[in-house]
Amino acid sequence: MDEHYFTPSPATDDRRFPLRVRLAGRDLDLVSSASVFSGRGLDKATAVLLDRLDEITVPPPGATIVDLGCGWGPIALTAALLHPGSQVWAVDVSERARELTAENARRAGLTNVRVLAPQEVPETLAPEAIWSNPPIRIGKEALHALLQEWTARLAPQGTAALVVGRNLGADPLARWLGEQLPDRPVAKVASAKGFRVIEVGPAG
Repeated sequence: MDEHYFTPSPATDDRRFPLRVRLAGRDLDLVSSASVFSGRGLDKATAVLLDRLDEITVPPPGATIVDLGCGWGPIALTAALLHPGSQVWAVDVSERARELTAENARRAGLTNVRVLAPQEVPETLAPEAIWSNPPIRIGKEALHALLQEWTARLAPQGTAALVVGRNLGADPLARWLGEQLPDRPVAKVASAKGFRVIEVGPAG
């Protein structure tokens, strides 16, 4: 496991390099680092989620959208580009990831992205949407605690879309979420390239 991806201030090399990537139909010249998860470009799981956004619930106008575990920012930037009237909160434990996401939002000309450490997020935040490639490799116990915390924050009509590898426990995770959230529907809404997109629906 590459622990430095999930460390607030890792000791690994932080040399930056240019990254050209297409998000939300736009070619963007961004910056990245090998010290963050999938620093060389879109990882397969995130690409599946971004390719399948038409399969998940569309956030309402002016929504608060949380990218949980933002890395260098592909999900947060996509959300901000597609929903310019929304406020996107990019959250990551890694200081380097937060620096990169903030810089990439600036490079993309986006003013609706806020970048924070988890402990900086107000307890009153009730997002209408969570989009995440969650950090599966932190271990089941830590992952479950993370998802319990953040799904509990959802607004009553809020939804969460999570992309998880089938071989990394997508189906058991979906079942567990259903057990933990009996008042919300949990469904596998898309599947591609060995990954599933799991959606937690609005409260009934």
